[in-house]
Amino acid sequence: MNLLTILLISAVVLLLAYRIYGNLLARLLKLDPTTPVPAVTMRDDNDYMPIEPKFLLSQHFSAIAAAGPIVGPILAGVMFGWAPALIWILVGSVFIGGVHDITALIASVRHKARSIAEVVAQYMTKRSYLLFLTFIWVALVYIIVAFTDVVAGSFVGEQELADGSIIRGGGTATSSLLYLALPIIMGLLLRYTKLTVGWATIIFLPLVLAAIYVGPLIPFDLAATFGMSNAAAVKTWDVLLLVYCLIAAVVPVWMLLQPRGHLGGYFLFIAMGAAMLGILIGGVKGWVTGESSVATINFSNFKGWTSDDGKALVPMLFITIACGACSGFHCLIASGTTSKQLRHEGDAKLIGYGAMLMEGIVAIVSLGCVMILMTDSATAKLAPGAIYANGLGTFLGELGIPMSLGYSFGLLAFTTFVYDTLDVCTRLGRYIIEELTGLKGKVGAWVGTGITAIVPLIFLLLPPQINANGKPIPAWRVFWDLFGASNQLLAALALVGITVWLWRTRRQKWVWLVTGLPAVWMYIVSMWALCIFVKNGFFKDGAFAVTSNPVPWAATVLIALAVLVLIEAVRVFIEDSQPPKGGEMVVPAGRVAAG
Repeated sequence: MNLLTILLISAVVLLLAYRIYGNLLARLLKLDPTTPVPAVTMRDDNDYMPIEPKFLLSQHFSAIAAAGPIVGPILAGVMFGWAPALIWILVGSVFIGGVHDITALIASVRHKARSIAEVVAQYMTKRSYLLFLTFIWVALVYIIVAFTDVVAGSFVGEQELADGSIIRGGGTATSSLLYLALPIIMGLLLRYTKLTVGWATIIFLPLVLAAIYVGPLIPFDLAATFGMSNAAAVKTWDVLLLVYCLIAAVVPVWMLLQPRGHLGGYFLFIAMGAAMLGILIGGVKGWVTGESSVATINFSNFKGWTSDDGKALVPMLFITIACGACSGFHCLIASGTTSKQLRHEGDAKLIGYGAMLMEGIVAIVSLGCVMILMTDSATAKLAPGAIYANGLGTFLGELGIPMSLGYSFGLLAFTTFVYDTLDVCTRLGRYIIEELTGLKGKVGAWVGTGITAIVPLIFLLLPPQINANGKPIPAWRVFWDLFGASNQLLAALALVGITVWLWRTRRQKWVWLVTGLPAVWMYIVSMWALCIFVKNGFFKDGAFAVTSNPVPWAATVLIALAVLVLIEAVRVFIEDSQPPKGGEMVVPAGRVAAG
């Protein structure tokens, strides 16, 4: 089967879903372009400011489409085959992830652009709000742990490509550091000179591409420079990346986050556009001549109900592919920054639902990097970043770009996407600590950021877990499943809160089908996975045993928080049997209004 065929069919499915189901959601949610929105009524040209949808789409998409839709599909494709992964991406993004994103966005917009946690507080209880915030913070910790270590691993060691060229992790590290320096320079110039954003983009985007070429020429190899092992070098990079997170979360947004997000967004579109163009050219070439490196799908479409390492397809597929099918992280973006910039409710379909479907395409392209491999290929056993870089290098090869340069391009694209996640997660974690502790100002900023960075560091510096073959397991792989389960459970809890809001204000049966059923499904598979982690961690040979493995302990905490939030939601449904007497902003008697 031709990879281009799969991509075209998937694109048609997602486009039809946008036109048909997206329009249905718009009608059910009663999106009204004439209804005043917070970006207009609360405009301060700082946090609240309406912007054109084409700009907001780019900003929102670059924030949500980080490394998740790359790592998850690649891991699941290798574990179970590409067919179940593809089906989940399509079904999940259309009926669960897209619904989650657009409803989280519109719920925030209709509640003065408050966070989804504050919406939960308004329609449930103050206790629900605190539990929800705590759960979000714990989930953010494991996002930071997984993504920090997966990037650190790409900065170490070397990889020999099929054409004999060598890619060194030190070269990727140099390119990555140059990439981080460029937004700082850009931010300073935009702040203190008359340089416009347009000209800054024209100047600095080519410099980002130049960093890909320069990096391998001056590799920053920690292991060779300081005489340490590769494992020690990875740990060192873990520390340095968390220091970056610490700084990025407290410096003014104009200095790093805004210009980096701007450049990162364009780079994301360039990476995806180049990959899809390569697939298009290679696929057509395969149809016509039968000769193309991306024409034929070689990897197994289905490897069985259990992976080689004993993981069951259900529920592991649904938490391994988090971003790309559904992601609780998206509700934090939608209700955090995007809702404060939405021009009018009519744009919510494109920004909320459309961006999620676009992320589905990103996930499918990433899955394509697995499809083109042979089932027994040595490349399939590499880290997801390396598989992704190999895939992009192969796709770009159809455009005449050397494999070594295309591979380096893929690695920098991968690390760039991760920076988006690390920046936002650390800053969100800081906000949550400030809210929970009441600390404000510089003290609150440094304390909140410090706690959010130090806790992941503790997990990353723990002794490595050992697999059945006696080899250490990378920290990112140990915590990826936990990240996936917590992220999907966050989506489930957000959908529970949204279902409560919609039911209390609408009393329409469609609420149970559109948001209630997805909430139940995501809750079941996430809790199922967490229970497996607890069982495998604490019960060996049928007997309970205390373990030093942090995963079952963290899973226990997440299960407890999720159960308590669900109990609060059930209490609300049981106690509230009468329809609300006001509009969408009514706070039922006995409930605490947020804000």
